[in-house]
Amino acid sequence: MSKEKQSIYGLLAEFENPAMLMRAAGKVADAGYQNYDAYSPFPIHGMDQAMKLKESRLGWIVLIHGLFGFLGGLALQVFTQSIFYAHNVSGKPFANLPAFVPVTFELTILLSAFGAFFGMFYLNRLPKLHKSLFNSDNFAKATDDGFFICIESGDDLFSESETEKLLRNAGAIQIEKVEP
Repeated sequence: MSKEKQSIYGLLAEFENPAMLMRAAGKVADAGYQNYDAYSPFPIHGMDQAMKLKESRLGWIVLIHGLFGFLGGLALQVFTQSIFYAHNVSGKPFANLPAFVPVTFELTILLSAFGAFFGMFYLNRLPKLHKSLFNSDNFAKATDDGFFICIESGDDLFSESETEKLLRNAGAIQIEKVEP
């Protein structure tokens, strides 16, 4: 890592509106940058495609946890009712599957919810107690009326002058160096 990359966290560029932010995100992605993010006070439809983000793995995490809940709930009831505590009631079968539906359903939903909650923590690398962007006073507008892109200095293509030129050509109204 060069001295230039260690001296700053990255470049933070502000844009006028969501359309300009989306065009700029597309230009940054087309230029080949990987370590950057776009910030706005509300979700912008199509931003994932503009930034060329991969599909989230969260759906698979939730599915796997849901399957564990389903199979675990069913196995628990089948083994307890037909093997460990086998008790014949009125000649009914030991493994009475319709009676197992409520518990199996509830465990499927419960473990799916746990998978979604903890999966988001894992995928978002939370908790993050501090981010260098919070050193910028201008960045506080991202929760109100500001539209920003930050390209981190850890990116392989990052060069302060070239990256600043790219952001200016993309329509940035203000560019700021963010301290680490």
